[in-house]
Amino acid sequence: MEDTGYFEAALVGAPNPLSIGIAAVFIALIIGTLAAFILPRLQKGKWTDLGPRMYSWWVIVGIIVAALYLGKMPFIILFGLISFLALKEYLSLAPTRKEDRPIILLAYSAIIVAYWAIAIDEYPFFLTLVPVYLFLGLALAMAWIGRTEGYLATVGIIYWGVVVCVTNVGYVALLMQVPPMELPLQSPTGLVFFLLVITEVNDVAQYVWGKSFGKNKITPNVSPNKTWEGAIGGFVTTFLIIWFLGPVFTPLKGLPLALLGVLLPIAGFGGDITMSAIKRDLGVKDTSNALPGHGGILDRIDSLTFTAPIYFHFLAYFALDKF
Repeated sequence: MEDTGYFEAALVGAPNPLSIGIAAVFIALIIGTLAAFILPRLQKGKWTDLGPRMYSWWVIVGIIVAALYLGKMPFIILFGLISFLALKEYLSLAPTRKEDRPIILLAYSAIIVAYWAIAIDEYPFFLTLVPVYLFLGLALAMAWIGRTEGYLATVGIIYWGVVVCVTNVGYVALLMQVPPMELPLQSPTGLVFFLLVITEVNDVAQYVWGKSFGKNKITPNVSPNKTWEGAIGGFVTTFLIIWFLGPVFTPLKGLPLALLGVLLPIAGFGGDITMSAIKRDLGVKDTSNALPGHGGILDRIDSLTFTAPIYFHFLAYFALDKF
């Protein structure tokens, strides 16, 4: 099975950093599940959403780990599906009209193009076909069908959704094409695992620190539940994990690793509040109800849409010869 040898060994062979990391994630899920049972009984009305969140986390982690175990192509297909569901949620909320349907169909075609480029390992295609040529195609198609009312706004709205949901999320799948010889774990799954873990740890740490100690609102007009205490707690927690575990899972060390430790938690926070601003503008709380306790797919991956491209390009600039 292609590119699964090391990961299979991580699951069934001798202990190594990746297998230990996976085990730690499942231990954290068990602890979180116990907390979801205990905390609402200790603090009435404060942790009521923790139970549904943990249920969704078990499903999410199970699917991701299974896709990583199955190998490169199943993982790429999974993230293509995630991009489709996220874009579907976004376009279902975006202010579009019936006459925009050909444009929306063109937007969906970006998923096929982007993940085809990833699957055949053509980074230049991925880098240009959607961000550059789809943008030109959208603008041309809008003019061709004579949609002049709200022309700029509609092109911008649809294009933004495609870049965020397809291109930015696609960088996670593109990590699976990193040559194993460039990585400390000899497998791109370590890179992917670390990105997903630190992105979600940042979100969870902000949630826990904010719920426990949060008093001072950081963005009251955008996300009233966000606090300085939660943001700072999430930042410190994420930075420490990146600093101590980054050399194990990535080729980064020293100053580049420290810079990544600073940028990623900020990027994760930025993705979160950016999506909150969009939902405020559209007058909705969640992008859907697909994931109990979290909202929609796009609600869950909002931080990842910012951290994935930064993580990828940071690695490409400082450590990866291929890119």
